[in-house]
Amino acid sequence: MSFTPHTQEEIREMLAAIGVGGIGDLFRPIPPELRAKSFDLPPGMSEFEMLDRLRGLAAKNGRVVPFVGGGCYDHLIPAAVDHLAGRAEFYTAYTPYQPECSQGTLQALFEYQTAICRLTGLGATNASLYDGGTALAEAAMMALRITGRRRILLDGAVNPFYRAIVKTYLANLGVEAVDLAPVDGALDERRLAKELDSRCAAVLVQNPTFFGRVADYGGLSAQAHAAGALLVSVVYPVSLGLLKPPGDMGVDIAVGDGQSLGNPLSFGGPAFGFLAARKEYIRNIPGRIVGETVDREGRRGFVLTLQAREQHIKRHKATSNICSNQSLCALRGLIFLACLGKKGLVELAARNRDKAEYAKGALAAVRRVAIPSGAPTFNEFTVRLPRRADDVVVSLLARGIAAGVPLGRYYPGLENDLLVTVTEKRSKAEIDGLARELEAALWS
Repeated sequence: MSFTPHTQEEIREMLAAIGVGGIGDLFRPIPPELRAKSFDLPPGMSEFEMLDRLRGLAAKNGRVVPFVGGGCYDHLIPAAVDHLAGRAEFYTAYTPYQPECSQGTLQALFEYQTAICRLTGLGATNASLYDGGTALAEAAMMALRITGRRRILLDGAVNPFYRAIVKTYLANLGVEAVDLAPVDGALDERRLAKELDSRCAAVLVQNPTFFGRVADYGGLSAQAHAAGALLVSVVYPVSLGLLKPPGDMGVDIAVGDGQSLGNPLSFGGPAFGFLAARKEYIRNIPGRIVGETVDREGRRGFVLTLQAREQHIKRHKATSNICSNQSLCALRGLIFLACLGKKGLVELAARNRDKAEYAKGALAAVRRVAIPSGAPTFNEFTVRLPRRADDVVVSLLARGIAAGVPLGRYYPGLENDLLVTVTEKRSKAEIDGLARELEAALWS
Protein backbone atom coordinates (compact mmCIF):
# COMPACT_ATOMS: atom_id res chain seq x y z
CA MET A 1 0.00 0.00 0.00
CA SER A 2 1.35 3.42 -0.93
CA PHE A 3 1.30 6.14 1.72
CA THR A 4 2.04 8.93 -0.78
CA PRO A 5 -1.21 10.88 -1.30
CA HIS A 6 -0.06 12.79 -4.40
CA THR A 7 0.13 11.72 -8.01
CA GLN A 8 3.31 12.24 -10.04
CA GLU A 9 1.60 15.04 -11.93
CA GLU A 10 0.70 16.82 -8.67
CA ILE A 11 4.28 16.45 -7.46
CA ARG A 12 5.62 17.98 -10.69
CA GLU A 13 3.20 20.91 -10.36
CA MET A 14 4.28 21.60 -6.76
CA LEU A 15 7.99 21.41 -7.61
CA ALA A 16 7.48 23.77 -10.54
CA ALA A 17 5.60 26.22 -8.32
CA ILE A 18 8.56 26.54 -5.94
CA GLY A 19 11.13 26.53 -8.73
CA VAL A 20 13.00 23.25 -8.24
CA GLY A 21 13.64 20.48 -10.71
CA GLY A 22 13.15 17.44 -8.52
CA ILE A 23 12.56 16.16 -5.01
CA GLY A 24 16.29 15.67 -4.53
CA ASP A 25 16.77 19.42 -4.84
CA LEU A 26 14.75 19.92 -1.66
CA PHE A 27 17.54 18.26 0.34
CA ARG A 28 20.39 20.23 -1.23
CA PRO A 29 20.82 22.59 1.78
CA ILE A 30 21.71 19.55 3.92
CA PRO A 31 25.49 18.84 3.76
CA PRO A 32 26.15 15.55 1.93
CA GLU A 33 27.77 13.97 4.99
CA LEU A 34 24.56 14.53 6.98
CA ARG A 35 22.14 13.13 4.41
CA ALA A 36 20.60 9.71 4.80
CA LYS A 37 22.74 7.12 3.05
CA SER A 38 19.80 4.90 2.26
CA PHE A 39 16.11 4.48 2.97
CA ASP A 40 16.26 0.72 2.60
CA LEU A 41 14.96 -0.44 5.96
CA PRO A 42 15.92 -3.84 7.38
CA PRO A 43 13.35 -6.63 7.67
CA GLY A 44 10.75 -6.29 10.40
CA MET A 45 11.72 -7.25 13.96
CA SER A 46 9.86 -8.39 17.01
CA GLU A 47 9.29 -5.89 19.85
CA PHE A 48 12.06 -7.50 21.92
CA GLU A 49 14.52 -7.41 19.02
CA MET A 50 13.68 -3.81 18.21
CA LEU A 51 14.15 -2.63 21.82
CA ASP A 52 17.45 -4.50 22.05
CA ARG A 53 18.61 -2.87 18.82
CA LEU A 54 17.61 0.61 19.99
CA ARG A 55 19.36 0.14 23.34
CA GLY A 56 22.51 -0.82 21.47
CA LEU A 57 22.33 2.30 19.31
CA ALA A 58 21.64 4.51 22.33
CA ALA A 59 24.63 3.06 24.20
CA LYS A 60 26.93 4.48 21.50
CA ASN A 61 26.09 7.99 22.66
CA GLY A 62 27.81 7.58 26.00
CA ARG A 63 26.81 9.58 29.08
CA VAL A 64 27.21 13.32 29.27
CA VAL A 65 27.03 15.00 32.69
CA PRO A 66 24.99 18.20 32.20
CA PHE A 67 25.74 21.53 33.88
CA VAL A 68 23.63 23.37 31.31
CA GLY A 69 20.61 25.49 32.26
CA GLY A 70 19.60 28.82 30.82
CA GLY A 71 15.90 27.99 30.95
CA CYS A 72 15.78 24.17 30.81
CA TYR A 73 16.90 22.13 33.82
CA ASP A 74 17.83 18.55 34.66
CA HIS A 75 15.73 17.81 37.75
CA LEU A 76 14.62 14.56 39.34
CA ILE A 77 11.09 13.48 38.44
CA PRO A 78 9.21 11.25 40.91
CA ALA A 79 7.95 8.00 39.38
CA ALA A 80 4.40 8.96 40.34
CA VAL A 81 4.46 11.78 37.77
CA ASP A 82 4.92 9.41 34.83
CA HIS A 83 2.50 6.87 36.25
CA LEU A 84 -0.39 9.25 36.95
CA ALA A 85 0.05 11.52 33.93
CA GLY A 86 0.22 8.41 31.74
CA ARG A 87 -3.22 7.18 32.75
CA ALA A 88 -5.47 6.95 29.71
CA GLU A 89 -8.08 9.37 31.02
CA PHE A 90 -5.41 12.10 31.09
CA TYR A 91 -3.00 11.00 28.40
CA THR A 92 -5.58 10.58 25.64
CA ALA A 93 -8.12 13.23 26.70
CA TYR A 94 -8.88 15.88 24.12
CA THR A 95 -8.93 19.59 24.89
CA PRO A 96 -12.00 20.26 27.10
CA TYR A 97 -14.12 22.33 24.74
CA GLN A 98 -17.25 20.87 26.35
CA PRO A 99 -16.69 21.48 30.07
CA GLU A 100 -19.68 19.46 31.23
CA CYS A 101 -18.13 16.35 29.64
CA SER A 102 -14.63 16.87 31.04
CA GLN A 103 -14.99 17.25 34.79
CA GLY A 104 -11.88 15.22 35.62
CA THR A 105 -9.65 17.21 33.30
CA LEU A 106 -11.17 20.49 34.44
CA GLN A 107 -10.68 19.66 38.11
CA ALA A 108 -7.04 18.76 37.48
CA LEU A 109 -6.51 22.12 35.74
CA PHE A 110 -8.33 23.96 38.55
CA GLU A 111 -5.97 22.36 41.08
CA TYR A 112 -3.04 23.27 38.83
CA GLN A 113 -4.18 26.90 38.83
CA THR A 114 -4.41 26.81 42.63
CA ALA A 115 -0.85 25.49 42.87
CA ILE A 116 0.52 28.22 40.56
CA CYS A 117 -1.27 30.95 42.54
CA ARG A 118 0.16 29.64 45.80
CA LEU A 119 3.62 29.30 44.28
CA THR A 120 3.71 32.86 42.92
CA GLY A 121 1.70 34.63 45.62
CA LEU A 122 -0.68 36.06 43.02
CA GLY A 123 -4.46 35.83 42.82
CA ALA A 124 -5.27 34.54 39.34
CA THR A 125 -3.78 32.35 36.64
CA ASN A 126 -4.81 30.43 33.54
CA ALA A 127 -4.74 26.76 32.60
CA SER A 128 -1.19 27.09 31.15
CA LEU A 129 0.42 28.53 28.03
CA TYR A 130 2.80 27.22 25.38
CA ASP A 131 6.12 27.92 27.12
CA GLY A 132 7.98 30.48 29.22
CA GLY A 133 8.93 32.75 26.33
CA THR A 134 5.42 33.06 24.92
CA ALA A 135 4.10 33.55 28.47
CA LEU A 136 6.35 36.61 28.82
CA ALA A 137 5.16 37.93 25.46
CA GLU A 138 1.54 37.45 26.53
CA ALA A 139 2.31 39.30 29.78
CA ALA A 140 3.68 42.22 27.74
CA MET A 141 0.48 42.23 25.68
CA MET A 142 -1.55 42.21 28.90
CA ALA A 143 0.34 45.25 30.17
CA LEU A 144 -0.33 47.12 26.93
CA ARG A 145 -4.07 46.41 27.21
CA ILE A 146 -4.28 47.29 30.90
CA THR A 147 -2.37 50.58 30.69
CA GLY A 148 -3.24 51.67 27.15
CA ARG A 149 0.41 52.59 26.63
CA ARG A 150 2.77 51.62 23.79
CA ARG A 151 6.22 51.25 25.35
CA ILE A 152 7.90 48.30 27.08
CA LEU A 153 11.18 48.35 29.03
CA LEU A 154 12.98 45.02 28.71
CA ASP A 155 15.83 44.19 31.08
CA GLY A 156 18.76 42.73 29.15
CA ALA A 157 19.31 40.22 31.97
CA VAL A 158 16.10 38.45 30.91
CA ASN A 159 16.62 35.19 29.00
CA PRO A 160 17.68 36.25 25.45
CA PHE A 161 15.34 33.71 23.84
CA TYR A 162 12.41 35.15 25.78
CA ARG A 163 13.36 38.70 24.78
CA ALA A 164 13.47 37.66 21.13
CA ILE A 165 9.95 36.20 21.40
CA VAL A 166 8.63 39.39 23.02
CA LYS A 167 10.11 41.53 20.24
CA THR A 168 8.62 39.24 17.60
CA TYR A 169 5.17 39.56 19.18
CA LEU A 170 5.43 43.35 19.29
CA ALA A 171 7.20 43.89 15.93
CA ASN A 172 4.12 44.89 13.92
CA LEU A 173 2.02 46.50 16.64
CA GLY A 174 3.61 49.93 16.75
CA VAL A 175 5.02 49.23 20.20
CA GLU A 176 8.46 50.40 21.28
CA ALA A 177 10.48 47.72 23.09
CA VAL A 178 13.51 49.28 24.80
CA ASP A 179 16.39 46.95 25.69
CA LEU A 180 18.24 47.90 28.87
CA ALA A 181 21.74 46.42 28.63
CA PRO A 182 22.58 44.63 31.89
CA VAL A 183 25.32 45.76 34.26
CA ASP A 184 27.21 42.91 35.96
CA GLY A 185 24.38 40.52 35.18
CA ALA A 186 21.65 42.70 36.65
CA LEU A 187 19.24 45.48 35.73
CA ASP A 188 20.87 48.83 34.91
CA GLU A 189 19.03 50.94 37.48
CA ARG A 190 20.44 54.27 36.24
CA ARG A 191 19.28 53.64 32.68
CA LEU A 192 15.92 52.46 34.01
CA ALA A 193 15.43 55.71 35.92
CA LYS A 194 15.97 57.66 32.67
CA GLU A 195 13.67 55.48 30.56
CA LEU A 196 10.80 54.87 32.99
CA ASP A 197 8.16 57.52 32.32
CA SER A 198 4.46 57.99 31.62
CA ARG A 199 4.78 56.28 28.22
CA CYS A 200 5.80 52.92 29.68
CA ALA A 201 3.31 50.09 30.03
CA ALA A 202 5.61 47.70 31.88
CA VAL A 203 9.10 46.79 33.01
CA LEU A 204 10.06 43.19 32.22
CA VAL A 205 12.64 41.55 34.51
CA GLN A 206 13.77 38.08 35.58
CA ASN A 207 14.56 36.53 38.97
CA PRO A 208 17.04 34.93 39.15
CA THR A 209 18.42 36.73 36.11
CA PHE A 210 19.78 34.87 33.10
CA PHE A 211 23.21 35.32 34.71
CA GLY A 212 21.97 33.58 37.85
CA ARG A 213 21.78 36.61 40.14
CA VAL A 214 18.98 36.78 42.70
CA ALA A 215 17.20 40.11 43.16
CA ASP A 216 14.48 41.64 45.33
CA TYR A 217 12.29 43.77 43.10
CA GLY A 218 10.25 45.38 45.87
CA GLY A 219 11.85 48.79 45.26
CA LEU A 220 11.53 48.43 41.49
CA SER A 221 7.85 47.61 41.88
CA ALA A 222 7.22 50.86 43.74
CA GLN A 223 9.23 52.75 41.12
CA ALA A 224 7.25 51.24 38.23
CA HIS A 225 3.89 51.81 39.90
CA ALA A 226 4.78 55.44 40.62
CA ALA A 227 5.16 55.88 36.85
CA GLY A 228 1.86 54.08 36.18
CA ALA A 229 3.60 51.01 34.74
CA LEU A 230 3.29 47.34 35.65
CA LEU A 231 6.12 45.10 36.82
CA VAL A 232 6.39 41.75 35.02
CA SER A 233 8.83 39.12 36.25
CA VAL A 234 10.06 35.83 34.81
CA VAL A 235 10.57 33.34 37.64
CA TYR A 236 12.20 29.92 37.96
CA PRO A 237 9.50 27.91 39.79
CA VAL A 238 11.83 25.59 41.72
CA SER A 239 13.66 28.60 43.15
CA LEU A 240 10.42 29.75 44.80
CA GLY A 241 10.98 27.06 47.42
CA LEU A 242 13.53 29.50 48.89
CA LEU A 243 13.09 32.89 47.24
CA LYS A 244 10.44 35.50 48.01
CA PRO A 245 7.36 34.94 45.80
CA PRO A 246 6.90 37.58 43.10
CA GLY A 247 3.54 38.59 44.55
CA ASP A 248 5.29 39.55 47.81
CA MET A 249 7.63 41.84 45.86
CA GLY A 250 4.80 43.80 44.29
CA VAL A 251 5.11 42.07 40.91
CA ASP A 252 1.90 42.46 38.88
CA ILE A 253 2.37 39.55 36.45
CA ALA A 254 4.68 36.56 36.99
CA VAL A 255 5.52 34.13 34.20
CA GLY A 256 7.87 31.24 33.66
CA ASP A 257 8.47 27.85 32.12
CA GLY A 258 7.15 24.81 33.94
CA GLN A 259 9.65 22.36 32.47
CA SER A 260 11.45 22.14 35.81
CA LEU A 261 8.21 20.94 37.43
CA GLY A 262 8.12 17.27 36.52
CA ASN A 263 8.74 17.54 32.78
CA PRO A 264 11.79 15.89 31.17
CA LEU A 265 14.21 17.83 28.99
CA SER A 266 13.17 15.88 25.86
CA PHE A 267 15.50 17.75 23.50
CA GLY A 268 13.81 21.06 24.35
CA GLY A 269 10.14 20.16 24.82
CA PRO A 270 7.31 19.95 25.27
CA ALA A 271 6.79 21.77 28.56
CA PHE A 272 4.34 24.47 29.59
CA GLY A 273 4.29 28.16 30.34
CA PHE A 274 2.55 29.66 33.33
CA LEU A 275 1.20 33.17 33.83
CA ALA A 276 -0.14 34.48 37.13
CA ALA A 277 -1.40 37.99 37.82
CA ARG A 278 -3.11 40.13 40.40
CA LYS A 279 -6.79 39.23 40.57
CA GLU A 280 -7.93 42.62 39.30
CA TYR A 281 -6.29 41.79 35.95
CA ILE A 282 -8.06 38.46 35.50
CA ARG A 283 -10.13 39.63 32.52
CA ASN A 284 -6.93 40.44 30.64
CA ILE A 285 -5.36 37.02 31.20
CA PRO A 286 -5.06 35.10 27.90
CA GLY A 287 -6.03 31.50 27.30
CA ARG A 288 -8.33 29.26 29.31
CA ILE A 289 -9.34 29.77 32.92
CA VAL A 290 -11.08 27.00 34.86
CA GLY A 291 -13.57 28.07 37.53
CA GLU A 292 -15.31 26.22 40.35
CA THR A 293 -19.09 26.33 40.61
CA VAL A 294 -22.12 24.26 41.66
CA ASP A 295 -24.81 22.74 39.49
CA ARG A 296 -28.58 23.04 39.96
CA GLU A 297 -28.48 20.28 42.55
CA GLY A 298 -25.76 21.99 44.55
CA ARG A 299 -23.01 19.60 43.52
CA ARG A 300 -19.45 20.91 43.11
CA GLY A 301 -18.41 21.28 39.48
CA PHE A 302 -15.88 22.93 37.19
CA VAL A 303 -16.31 24.98 34.04
CA LEU A 304 -14.27 27.05 31.63
CA THR A 305 -14.96 30.66 32.52
CA LEU A 306 -14.16 34.24 31.44
CA GLN A 307 -13.52 33.05 27.90
CA ALA A 308 -11.51 35.70 26.09
CA ARG A 309 -10.09 33.74 23.17
CA GLU A 310 -10.92 34.32 19.54
CA GLN A 311 -12.74 30.97 19.42
CA HIS A 312 -15.29 32.22 21.92
CA ILE A 313 -15.73 35.96 21.33
CA LYS A 314 -15.34 38.49 18.54
CA ARG A 315 -11.80 38.47 17.22
CA HIS A 316 -11.11 42.15 17.87
CA LYS A 317 -12.04 41.69 21.54
CA ALA A 318 -9.87 38.61 22.11
CA THR A 319 -6.98 38.80 24.56
CA SER A 320 -5.01 36.22 22.59
CA ASN A 321 -5.27 33.86 19.63
CA ILE A 322 -3.76 31.00 21.63
CA CYS A 323 -5.74 27.92 20.61
CA SER A 324 -4.19 25.28 22.85
CA ASN A 325 -2.75 25.15 26.30
CA GLN A 326 -0.36 22.48 27.53
CA SER A 327 -2.77 20.58 29.75
CA LEU A 328 -0.87 17.31 30.01
CA CYS A 329 2.45 18.99 30.79
CA ALA A 330 0.71 21.27 33.29
CA LEU A 331 -0.82 18.20 34.91
CA ARG A 332 2.70 16.81 35.31
CA GLY A 333 3.65 20.06 37.03
CA LEU A 334 0.72 19.72 39.44
CA ILE A 335 1.54 16.10 40.27
CA PHE A 336 5.20 17.04 40.80
CA LEU A 337 4.28 19.80 43.25
CA ALA A 338 1.76 17.56 45.02
CA CYS A 339 4.36 14.81 45.41
CA LEU A 340 6.87 17.22 46.98
CA GLY A 341 4.49 19.29 49.07
CA LYS A 342 5.53 22.58 50.63
CA LYS A 343 8.32 21.07 52.76
CA GLY A 344 9.64 18.99 49.88
CA LEU A 345 9.84 22.00 47.56
CA VAL A 346 11.83 23.92 50.17
CA GLU A 347 14.22 20.97 50.59
CA LEU A 348 14.60 20.60 46.82
CA ALA A 349 15.40 24.29 46.39
CA ALA A 350 17.90 24.17 49.28
CA ARG A 351 19.73 21.24 47.71
CA ASN A 352 20.02 23.14 44.44
CA ARG A 353 21.43 26.20 46.16
CA ASP A 354 23.82 24.26 48.40
CA LYS A 355 25.26 22.18 45.58
CA ALA A 356 25.69 25.28 43.43
CA GLU A 357 27.56 26.99 46.29
CA TYR A 358 29.88 23.99 46.57
CA ALA A 359 30.46 24.12 42.80
CA LYS A 360 31.30 27.83 43.00
CA GLY A 361 34.07 27.09 45.47
CA ALA A 362 35.39 24.13 43.46
CA LEU A 363 35.55 26.10 40.20
CA ALA A 364 36.97 29.24 41.81
CA ALA A 365 39.89 27.09 43.01
CA VAL A 366 40.89 26.36 39.39
CA ARG A 367 43.82 28.49 38.21
CA ARG A 368 42.75 31.86 36.73
CA VAL A 369 39.05 31.00 36.97
CA ALA A 370 36.90 33.56 38.80
CA ILE A 371 33.32 34.10 39.91
CA PRO A 372 32.84 37.68 38.61
CA SER A 373 29.96 38.60 40.91
CA GLY A 374 29.59 38.22 44.64
CA ALA A 375 25.81 38.62 44.38
CA PRO A 376 23.58 35.85 45.77
CA THR A 377 22.55 33.12 43.33
CA PHE A 378 20.24 30.12 43.33
CA ASN A 379 21.53 27.20 41.27
CA GLU A 380 23.08 29.08 38.34
CA PHE A 381 26.12 31.30 38.38
CA THR A 382 28.60 32.89 36.00
CA VAL A 383 32.22 31.74 35.77
CA ARG A 384 34.91 33.83 34.08
CA LEU A 385 37.56 31.79 32.24
CA PRO A 386 41.02 32.78 30.98
CA ARG A 387 40.01 31.90 27.41
CA ARG A 388 36.93 31.70 25.20
CA ALA A 389 34.11 29.77 26.87
CA ASP A 390 32.98 28.33 23.50
CA ASP A 391 36.31 26.56 23.07
CA VAL A 392 36.32 25.27 26.64
CA VAL A 393 32.80 23.88 26.29
CA VAL A 394 33.77 21.95 23.15
CA SER A 395 36.84 20.56 24.90
CA LEU A 396 34.88 19.45 27.95
CA LEU A 397 32.12 17.92 25.85
CA ALA A 398 34.71 15.56 24.40
CA ARG A 399 35.45 14.58 28.02
CA GLY A 400 31.79 13.73 28.72
CA ILE A 401 30.80 16.99 30.42
CA ALA A 402 28.34 19.62 29.15
CA ALA A 403 29.91 22.46 31.10
CA GLY A 404 27.37 25.25 30.65
CA VAL A 405 26.13 28.03 28.39
CA PRO A 406 28.78 30.35 26.82
CA LEU A 407 27.41 33.84 27.45
CA GLY A 408 29.35 35.43 24.58
CA ARG A 409 26.82 33.91 22.18
CA TYR A 410 24.22 36.35 23.48
CA TYR A 411 26.23 39.15 25.12
CA PRO A 412 29.14 40.65 23.15
CA GLY A 413 32.12 41.22 25.40
CA LEU A 414 31.42 38.18 27.60
CA GLU A 415 33.12 35.64 25.35
CA ASN A 416 35.08 34.25 28.33
CA ASP A 417 32.04 33.93 30.60
CA LEU A 418 30.23 30.63 31.17
CA LEU A 419 26.83 30.12 32.81
CA VAL A 420 27.02 26.98 34.97
CA THR A 421 23.96 25.22 36.41
CA VAL A 422 23.94 22.73 39.28
CA THR A 423 20.72 20.90 40.17
CA GLU A 424 20.01 18.38 42.91
CA LYS A 425 20.95 15.59 40.47
CA ARG A 426 24.61 16.57 40.33
CA SER A 427 26.72 14.62 42.82
CA LYS A 428 29.81 15.82 44.66
CA ALA A 429 31.88 13.48 42.48
CA GLU A 430 30.42 15.01 39.30
CA ILE A 431 31.06 18.56 40.52
CA ASP A 432 34.63 17.67 41.50
CA GLY A 433 34.99 16.04 38.07
CA LEU A 434 33.87 19.27 36.38
CA ALA A 435 36.53 21.26 38.27
CA ARG A 436 39.20 18.67 37.54
CA GLU A 437 38.41 18.42 33.84
CA LEU A 438 38.15 22.21 33.53
CA GLU A 439 41.66 22.52 34.96
CA ALA A 440 42.90 19.92 32.48
CA ALA A 441 41.12 21.58 29.55
CA LEU A 442 42.61 24.97 30.38
CA TRP A 443 46.16 24.00 31.19
CA SER A 444 47.00 20.55 29.82
